[in-house]
Amino acid sequence: MGNKFGGFGGFGGGNMQMQAMMRQAQKMQQDAIKAKEELDSTIFEGTASGEMVKVEINGAYEMQSVKIKPEAVDPDDVEMLEDLIVAAYNDAKAKADDEKSKKLGSFGGLV
Repeated sequence: MGNKFGGFGGFGGGNMQMQAMMRQAQKMQQDAIKAKEELDSTIFEGTASGEMVKVEINGAYEMQSVKIKPEAVDPDDVEMLEDLIVAAYNDAKAKADDEKSKKLGSFGGLV
């Protein structure tokens, strides 16, 4: 009579199946880590007010640069410029989040 549990429990090739599953899981985790590292080094650009303000962040959400067109600078309305910088950052972050979701979603939280 054969083992109806597919070899688990010390019978047949269960140990080999378990090792193969572990190798597959390790490979998936390595692939997930590699994808995350690639995303962390990718630059995402966000803009506000018709590209008056541009912000670049990496996939780890670290700001890399800010570019402000001179006409966006109004000494009498510094608050507007501050808001544009925040809006550009949030735009870049949304793009990074979208790309992360696309590339890392299939790994189910392995990274």
